[in-house]
Amino acid sequence: MSSTLVRPALPKDAKSIAEIHVATWQAAYADLMPADYLKGITVEKRLTFWREAIDYSDPQILVATQDQQVIGFVAFDRSRDAGSKSSTGEIWAMYVLPAHWGQGTGLALWDGARDGLKEEGCTQVTAWVLLGNERALQFYEHGAGFKRDLASMKTTAFGDTRLEELRLKRPLD
Repeated sequence: MSSTLVRPALPKDAKSIAEIHVATWQAAYADLMPADYLKGITVEKRLTFWREAIDYSDPQILVATQDQQVIGFVAFDRSRDAGSKSSTGEIWAMYVLPAHWGQGTGLALWDGARDGLKEEGCTQVTAWVLLGNERALQFYEHGAGFKRDLASMKTTAFGDTRLEELRLKRPLD
């Protein structure tokens, strides 16, 4: 049985990260977002973003690997929410290939991000999750100890579809 290793993303990982991002969106959001919208999310479009993020460490990115194959990633940094304290971090994105869901990869990535945020001086962390994404809500609430911030609900457009997002938060102790 191979073990999962978590390490900082390298420039050579950008394509794998973009592929994971697209594959996971298409699997996780198939019942939430229009098929045309999901088809429009391509590796080519995401690749530029992830290359620049790795190059500039904005956000910081860790990858999870098994047998030197990238199977998931987490992007994190200071919170992007207006008015948030400088000590508040945010999980910007966390995705694991669907074939590896439920095997501990998300927790390994969360552990790495939590340590990185603590090193940056953060004392709180948030993550935004689409309502209806029960797998992510279960992970954050039951696996990683986040709580729902019910006052944070916002509506976001994905093509012609509008979906509700909810901020989750927890202390970094």
